[in-house]
Amino acid sequence: MGNICRSPTAEGVLRYKLAMRGLGGTVEVASAGTHAHHTGDAPDPRAQMHAARRGYDLSGQRARRLRSEDFSHFDHLLAMDWDNLALMEEKCPPQHKRKVGLLMRFARKHQVPVVPDPYYGGPNGFEVVLDYIEDACDGLIDVALARQG
Repeated sequence: MGNICRSPTAEGVLRYKLAMRGLGGTVEVASAGTHAHHTGDAPDPRAQMHAARRGYDLSGQRARRLRSEDFSHFDHLLAMDWDNLALMEEKCPPQHKRKVGLLMRFARKHQVPVVPDPYYGGPNGFEVVLDYIEDACDGLIDVALARQG
């Protein structure tokens, strides 16, 4: 929603995993929120701390709101939960609807539909977010590589 917890975590994790698989310069990754509450802010310090413990650097990211041109620019626009998915689908031009979905559809180990928002919870929530996002990012990369041949 505000682009300070889950989405920047996913951006950081995906960038790192792409780099580890030799794809760092070939895939563009960006995160955005459906609301403008935190535009220009760095990711939540708790998200940064938990991500850093696993080797992901979120410090250079700044929150931004989803833009209309994102729908034509990116191949996938992946939401963390049902509310954000609904907002994205509402804004999405009809010709790009196939690009919009939930990140967790790519997960292999965690059979949950959404990534829970850790903002109001305790430290364990940020660890759960990382577990889910790591799983989904691995699956997303596998699907992308399979499509390439």
